[in-house]
Amino acid sequence: MTLATFVVNFFVALFALIDPVGNVPLFAAATQGATPAGRRLTAIYIAIFAFVFLGAFYLTGLAILRFFGISMSAFRIAGGILLLLLGLDMARGDLLHSFADSGAETSALSTQDYAKARFESLIVPFGIPLLIGPGAISSAVIYAEEARGLGPAGTAAGLGVITAVCALIVAAFWFTSLISRALGRIGMVIVVRVLGLILCAMAIQFMLAGLAGSTMNLVRGETVTPYPPAATHSALRR
Repeated sequence: MTLATFVVNFFVALFALIDPVGNVPLFAAATQGATPAGRRLTAIYIAIFAFVFLGAFYLTGLAILRFFGISMSAFRIAGGILLLLLGLDMARGDLLHSFADSGAETSALSTQDYAKARFESLIVPFGIPLLIGPGAISSAVIYAEEARGLGPAGTAAGLGVITAVCALIVAAFWFTSLISRALGRIGMVIVVRVLGLILCAMAIQFMLAGLAGSTMNLVRGETVTPYPPAATHSALRR
């Protein structure tokens, strides 16, 4: 694999797994009462967290999970449970209420204090496992192994890819105000509830993948990977 191919493949995989654009409505719902400056700073904090977390796994591989004796299957199941709780809150409409900010609270805090408080409340489950889930971590670990074959330039290029994706997180979340105004209150509620249903399904899929990786023939292969790439391409050609 050439360096250019490595960079393109890693970027596409990581961007698709993190999906900054797809998470904009969720970020909008979670920071509905924020000022524009507070929302922008919160986005920066989340992106920095994503860079540090992904960078740690990229540089150390599975050493962190191995240190705590945690398998990737267990991590998938735990991440699925957290996602399921978030999805249920979104589908029931509780997310908007749980993250809503009163005007008094917002005005009483400086922009930096507000962003820090909001960031702390969003680390779990928004930062992990919604943005940085088992898929993104697995991708970082797998491509780290590819980068070692390319030498120091490959390692540096991988860190550059992570930096670029995190920068796109900031860019996407900074457009939250425009999306909120375009959708309005009712539109935001509809989007969040639909995404909540999708998140619940994603959470079950994470847990099924974890069970499949930790048991013998308990979960069928076509359930874990319902749309394999080869089958998808052949269906599209038809």
